[in-house]
Parts: sequence; C-alpha cells; structure tokens
Amino acid sequence: MSTESESADWWATGIVRMAPGELDLRGIPVQELIGSVGFVAMIWLMVLGELPGARQAALLEAALVASVDHGPQAPSIAIARMTATCGVGLNNAMASGVNALGDAHGGAGQQCVAALTEIIDATDAGEDLDAAVAQVVERHRYFPGFGHRFHPVDPRRDPLLTLVDQAVADGVVDGRYLRAARAVEAFLNEGRGKPVPMNIDGATAVIYAELGFAPELARGLFVLSRSVGILAHAWEETTQGKRNKGPIPRSILPTYRPAGPPPRN
Repeated sequence: MSTESESADWWATGIVRMAPGELDLRGIPVQELIGSVGFVAMIWLMVLGELPGARQAALLEAALVASVDHGPQAPSIAIARMTATCGVGLNNAMASGVNALGDAHGGAGQQCVAALTEIIDATDAGEDLDAAVAQVVERHRYFPGFGHRFHPVDPRRDPLLTLVDQAVADGVVDGRYLRAARAVEAFLNEGRGKPVPMNIDGATAVIYAELGFAPELARGLFVLSRSVGILAHAWEETTQGKRNKGPIPRSILPTYRPAGPPPRN
C-alpha cells in the first residue's frame, strides 16, 4: 500500500465525500439538501444514513424541542453562564457546559433506552412483559427516566407521549418501547401513595428507541438539544457585562464545615 493510499484510508468515512467543487453528504450533493431538508432531518441523515419520513422527523423534533432547557440551576447551564463571564468566547462557554453532561446529569435518556432495550430483548426471548419489567427494574436503585425532584408531573411528558401514541396508531412506529415504558411506570407505582411518573428523559428515551436510535445516540441527541439552551444562557450572560461570576453571590460565604480544622497559624 502506498503512503498516499494509506493516508487517504486513515479517516475513511461513509458520511462525506469531498473533492474540489463537490461535497456529498451520505451520497447526496449538499446543494440538493440546502433549502429542501430541515435541520432535524439532516441530523437523522448524518447519523443514520437515510432521510427520515415526515412523521419520523416530526417526532424527533418534538423530543429535541422538549429538552432544550431546564433553567440556570442545571449544572450544565450554570457552568456555561459562569464560563461566559471569565473572558472566553461562546464556544468555550458552550463546551464547558456540554462537558458537564455525564451519567448523573444528562445520561438518564441513554440509560433508559438501554434498560427498555433489556426488557424488549427479554420479551423477544419469550419472557412475559411484566416479568421482564420486574427483573430489569429490580436491578436499578433508581430507574432512569422516572420521577422528578422538582416536578410532581413533568409538563413535557404528556405532550410527547401523546405524539408517540398517535405515531403508533398511524403505523409510524410500532410502540414496543412505549408499552415497555408504561409497564415500568405501572410496576413502579404499584402500592405507592406518591406516584413515580415517567419524566422527560423517559419520554424522549421512548421516542429515540422507537425511532431506532442506539442508547449512546440518545445521549448524543440530548446533548444537541441542550446545547441550544446552553448557547442561549451563555449569550444572555455575556450581554450582562459581569465578570468572574461565581456559583453564589459574593455577599454569601460558603459554609465552613465543623469537621474542618479550627483557625490556626
């Protein structure tokens, strides 16, 4: 193999073909996509390789719209806002916020898709749905995608599930993950005085799974969605003109824990 061929194969890709004056994305000339394909459909094309149907794109768009923001108390948003006051650009502020999206903050959608997939796999192997749900739920101390520390019922949940119900009725998706998620919800709420309803992470996980996205892509899609809120907050903070803004007002000093050493020389 020649050095030139080896170099060309180093980053071989089926996503983009480029040559002087030519740029194809997933085999489609970019000039044919511009003005004819929406951004959400473009995400689908780039990630999955084909253009979605209109109803598929609409369902994905609803999930992305629902997750854009949840206020400056969210660590990713707070970090982006603080970073924006430190004399760096929007790209740095956005990257700082996105980098806070991990297993604990931003990972529940991926975890929920993975758990629902376990349930579906078990039923495919002949397990009863309720038995499969019980086995998978009992392996989780907190089942991802259910309950919310702030909302008694997440206001984003019902509109999303209604859209999935409509998509199932119209044959856009088959509804297996939706049925599994509702079976989980019924199991979690059995005998409880205080319900544990599905939240935004669970509802969007149902959508991503029904549309055929892998668990890891569920997190990637959430990051794309939340990046919109991160951008908006970082820009708002940039326009305030404040410098070196910390996590609490300067007039408030953090509590010094009693377990710390006393003042000393």
